[in-house]
Amino acid sequence: MTAERVGDSRLGIVLAGFAALPAADFIAAAREAEARGYHTAWLGEVSGSDAIVMSTVVATHTTRLHVANGVLPVQTRTPVVLGLATASLNHLAPGRFALGLGLSSKVIVEQWHGLHFSPALAQIREAVEIVRKVAAGERVAVEGKFYRVKNFRLTSPPPKAPVRIYLAALGPEMLELAGEIADGVLLNWIPPEAVPASIAHLEMGARRGGRTLADFEIAAFVRTCVTDDTAAAHETLARDLTGYATVDVYASFFRTAGYADEVAAVGAAWTAGDRAGAVKRISPRMLDGLGVVGDEAHCRARIAEFARTGLTQPVIVPFAPAGADRAAPLRTLRAFP
Repeated sequence: MTAERVGDSRLGIVLAGFAALPAADFIAAAREAEARGYHTAWLGEVSGSDAIVMSTVVATHTTRLHVANGVLPVQTRTPVVLGLATASLNHLAPGRFALGLGLSSKVIVEQWHGLHFSPALAQIREAVEIVRKVAAGERVAVEGKFYRVKNFRLTSPPPKAPVRIYLAALGPEMLELAGEIADGVLLNWIPPEAVPASIAHLEMGARRGGRTLADFEIAAFVRTCVTDDTAAAHETLARDLTGYATVDVYASFFRTAGYADEVAAVGAAWTAGDRAGAVKRISPRMLDGLGVVGDEAHCRARIAEFARTGLTQPVIVPFAPAGADRAAPLRTLRAFP
């Protein structure tokens, strides 16, 4: 098995965890990912590094590695700015950049950015339309519910090929929207057994849009830790999972994925103020279903299981146990030569 192909799937790698390294080390990690045959480097944005800046660094220091955002909140930049960034990156790295968009959270949008939050799929639809028009060099005149753009036009040469836009999706409605209007989807915290149901919703959306899923990227983040200390890695993974299981949208998704008992137990402990107890309610079954932890052989085999579900791109999200040195995630990156 190579990093470029896992069965019929390509393999991606999240580089956001390496962004805190000195610039030379971050660039070295990106170049190593390219040399090892990873297809796409993914860079997201929450409260750490700026995803567009880091995407530019990766795109301009590699020659074959594709770059995708996983993901940018649609609410924190205007669609015109997103269109400019997408066109610029496709100029710097022709055909290698995909813009990943998603709906953010009330905390991030309202408390951190001081903007109005609305979890509306219509906002994604409007944003995608504007981004595509901006990046294509079209004159943009849109009077939408969320965005109003009057007579904007890109003055630099647009990319030769249409830009690619991926949507982050969990629930049926967002999956169907992605299938209808996007070029790919990014799944998250999903067990292999739940992937076919997500693909079915993508297909429904594609049919609604009069299209198929040919050349459609179906990527999924998979938290992965190649380690000899599985207990410590599982503890780190459980803490991470707890933070998601207490968020309504993820709690709902985890229930439909078969983890209703765990969600109820975590929620009860969390509501009672027992944070440590909530972490302990993440079962071994949930850890094994939503993460990949173990030696190289085990991790390779488990990623191959994800690939067989219909994903076009399992995406390795390297993580390390608490207290591990900063180079520890490189062991995971290097486990898929």
